[in-house]
Amino acid sequence: MINPFSKLGISDDVVNAVKDLGFENPTPIQEQSIPVLLEGNNDFVGLAQTGTGKTAAFGLPLLELIDFKSNKPQALILCPTRELCLQITSDIKNFSKNISGANVVAVYGGANIMQQLREIRNGVQIVVATPGRMLDIIGRKAIDFSNVKFVVLDEADEMLNMGFQEDINDILSTTPDDKKTWLFSATMPPEVRRIAKNYMDQPVELTMGTKNTGNVNIEHEYYIVRARDKYAALKRIVDFNPEIFAVVFCKTKLDTQDVAEHLIKDGYNADALHGDLSQQQRDKVMQRFRDRNMQLLIATDVAARGIDVNNVTHVINYSLPDEIESYTHRSGRTGRAGKTGVSICIVNSKEIGKIRQIERIIGKQFTKAELPTGFDVCEKQLFALVHKVHNVEVNENQIEQYMPRIMDEFAELSKDEVIKRFASLEFNRFLEYYKNAPDLNSSADDRGERGERGERSHRGSDGYTRLFINLGSVDDFTRGDLLSFVCNNGKISGKSIGKIDLKGVYSFFEVEDATVESLFSNFKGVEFNNRGVRIEKTADSDGGGRSRGGSGGGRREGGSYGGGRREGGERRSYGGSGGGRREGGNSGGGFRDFSGRSREDRGAGGSGRREGGNDRKRRS
Repeated sequence: MINPFSKLGISDDVVNAVKDLGFENPTPIQEQSIPVLLEGNNDFVGLAQTGTGKTAAFGLPLLELIDFKSNKPQALILCPTRELCLQITSDIKNFSKNISGANVVAVYGGANIMQQLREIRNGVQIVVATPGRMLDIIGRKAIDFSNVKFVVLDEADEMLNMGFQEDINDILSTTPDDKKTWLFSATMPPEVRRIAKNYMDQPVELTMGTKNTGNVNIEHEYYIVRARDKYAALKRIVDFNPEIFAVVFCKTKLDTQDVAEHLIKDGYNADALHGDLSQQQRDKVMQRFRDRNMQLLIATDVAARGIDVNNVTHVINYSLPDEIESYTHRSGRTGRAGKTGVSICIVNSKEIGKIRQIERIIGKQFTKAELPTGFDVCEKQLFALVHKVHNVEVNENQIEQYMPRIMDEFAELSKDEVIKRFASLEFNRFLEYYKNAPDLNSSADDRGERGERGERSHRGSDGYTRLFINLGSVDDFTRGDLLSFVCNNGKISGKSIGKIDLKGVYSFFEVEDATVESLFSNFKGVEFNNRGVRIEKTADSDGGGRSRGGSGGGRREGGSYGGGRREGGERRSYGGSGGGRREGGNSGGGFRDFSGRSREDRGAGGSGRREGGNDRKRRS
């Protein structure tokens, strides 16, 4: 039987690689576009929703049209974000694994530019790049595009939304006039239409579905709540879906940090993804999400572009996007590769108009849903637990040796009592939390709202002590990482932690007064990367431990925190080196660790900042 990809004109080596990846049949966009692109004679515009297989739609034809005996760049793929750049590169490498001499290089900010330059010098046929870093390399005269035959603009609408129009112009000006340009996009705003007009000659246009519509496999729902209840509503939605694996979209970096931090404190498996993270931090967060070691990824629009993770069950719009077209990209994170998914919007009464605008753009009607009651959540969680117990796989050989002791332990209990106790293990905490839970649903005519104000609830400092710790972002910590580190080593609950202020080589955090002494005790002897971890009270805490200060670490003279003579109160220190009043030197090895990093590591960070500099105005 002939493989469906073979019928499209794909060679056996590539077909076998595609089969190894588990792809049996081409998606509609692949089926329609591959034969056209294999001719190699036309410019092309392909419009299809996110998650429909666009990478294979242009990647497979490229592998058939490129001469892999030559080590000169013959194809350039431009995309808006680092994550998408890495995803495309990984996919094309997988498609070409049976092709001798095939080389694909990813060029993006936040990684070591010298390593990328070395890979280019070693020979490459396909370059996948973000515009900012590509311009940097072109400016160094480190790449020759004179042999480029094909340029692919992937997620073209998003590149323009992020302000890359001028960069794209500069990059394309270095490529031959007779190249073929392939443009792929989920939506077709006027700016994308202008690119097609300026850079293409009578392109073949293929539209899968209606322009700017959403994926047909996605259900769209919205919940109306008061702005102050948004976070509580988010938790209730998550609790009502025990097997949820979701991306939660916020409007700003601050919101992503805030929501993720509160979720972690409340015991949820979550983390934030936004533009201020280093590439190493972003990779770590994404790897946890891909491995399903994290249930909730809290992200901004820009950071989430290029997230190609299978089986995402829900997309939750904690804040609606400023650009209505961005909703199509957000919702496209779920319902991928033929799977079904749910896109949820948590809105207040003044945002109903935006929901209607989105409906008109995507051609889909939203379902107005009611947030479940506390009883509904408890019932759903209970039967999810029952279902899990019923379907658990029993390892007979391993469990057999423990059965006599287990039976002895349960000897005095009846079957009903054993079942009740197993069910109560997980069920009790939901019963306690949702006891007397209020109704969070609001109505469309509720005008008691004040917009987005009050959306985030910040804890005050009363009852909390502000502490210093000699760990920060240079140790590749995010606020979520630091929260987990303090809770795990200090043996305290996340709910005991207040505000976290992450700095470079140190950080501050608030902890409930009642837990300070036990935290100090538990942190004696704790190390991180072979150096002592030091926690101290800041000088702006009064005798009762209540925090009065801002972000500073007490009044001090000379040098950075930990160096120079300090005034303004004695600080209590556990672990690491020294405490109290001292002159000169650095504290706890924080600065020593940074200065010991290699030039390449600091260079990678620098190049990341440069990419960030190019992108900063484009990021939310």
